[in-house]
Amino acid sequence: MSLRRLGLCVTGVYAMFLLWGIAQERLSVPFQSIDGTSTHEFKSALFIGTCQSFLSSLSAMCYIYMRGKPGTSFSSLLGLDIPTPVQSNGSSKANGASNTRVFVNGHSQKPRQGHSSTADALSYRQRLLLGYLQCSSFTALAAPFGFAALSYITYPTMVLGKSCKLVPVMLMNFLLYRRKFASHKYLVAALVTTGIIVFMFFGNEKPSEGTSNKVSDGPQSPYLHSIGIAYLLVNLIFDGVVNSTQDEIFLRYKVSGQQMMFWINAFCTVLTTTLGTLPLPYIPVLHPSSGAQSEFSSALEFIQSHPSVVIPLLQFSLTGALGQLFVFETLQHFGSLTLVTITLTRKMFSMILSVVMYNHKLTVGQWLGVAIVFAGISVEAFVKRKDVHAKQVVLEKEMAKIESV
Repeated sequence: MSLRRLGLCVTGVYAMFLLWGIAQERLSVPFQSIDGTSTHEFKSALFIGTCQSFLSSLSAMCYIYMRGKPGTSFSSLLGLDIPTPVQSNGSSKANGASNTRVFVNGHSQKPRQGHSSTADALSYRQRLLLGYLQCSSFTALAAPFGFAALSYITYPTMVLGKSCKLVPVMLMNFLLYRRKFASHKYLVAALVTTGIIVFMFFGNEKPSEGTSNKVSDGPQSPYLHSIGIAYLLVNLIFDGVVNSTQDEIFLRYKVSGQQMMFWINAFCTVLTTTLGTLPLPYIPVLHPSSGAQSEFSSALEFIQSHPSVVIPLLQFSLTGALGQLFVFETLQHFGSLTLVTITLTRKMFSMILSVVMYNHKLTVGQWLGVAIVFAGISVEAFVKRKDVHAKQVVLEKEMAKIESV
């Protein structure tokens, strides 16, 4: 069952985000005005993010309601219920511990002390919602820094840096929550990161057409390049904080992936809508618009004068929303490290698909990078298969003991 679920998650992430990438590329090129006399680029990244987070929270809510049991309370559906004891099976363990089980947001676990009073219930929900708000805040902050980095560094450099996301995820897990991983996880992280670095290093990629002309060979170029790298590092650190906090929420509160998806995207929608509607002054990275103008007003004016942007914007938001259902399912059952491995290898498969479809040529060094990445994936798959087999053996032995009795 575990391998089947992992396969479904991988397939869903690959399929949805392949379509998402196509829509994203379409949004990055100029759109023709309604009078057909000029073309302009749609630069409101905040508005695009708001559309996606809104549809993501809506799709998560629909999924929760469709999968929820009849008669379940609204707070329980949204994962805000605290542990409450249910009827005991009347038996006890040899050490005297009771077998009474509790259900937290639909997940069975042992009861916890101290959550029976109204004050404790309020504190429990506040801590959970604050965790979601933390994830949403860093998610909303990470995107502008990634976008700003492209004004100072080339697109291949950006992809190269983002491909090393496994490292900050593991680092933030250790620094924030003192969480350690199995030894094979470090090997997988090293292999995947090394493989993608090798692939990009031996490639013949040219700077992106969307890269700012600030990237030059002039005397100021090293300074500007350093700014771009700094923005990229901030983006990666924020991503690492988000992923590690998501792991901690799953561990402490036993919520479902779709419940987390709803709350994080709902908070993101509120945050980005607030930033987008306020007539803020110029703020580096976070609000690059000048003249104290609302970003959403300029975005709506662009849509009105360039209606052809509507379809790719809907495609981008919808595929991103559906893709997140698989993303949070992966997070819930396999953790952020497995998710990052899937998303990084999805980029690698997209590159290989591009080679097959458009007859690009890979260098020997790039094929070496592909081989290293697949070696990392093979290690992860082998260990998971071994763990699943070991659990099946234990289960069969327990069943045999019950039948013998």
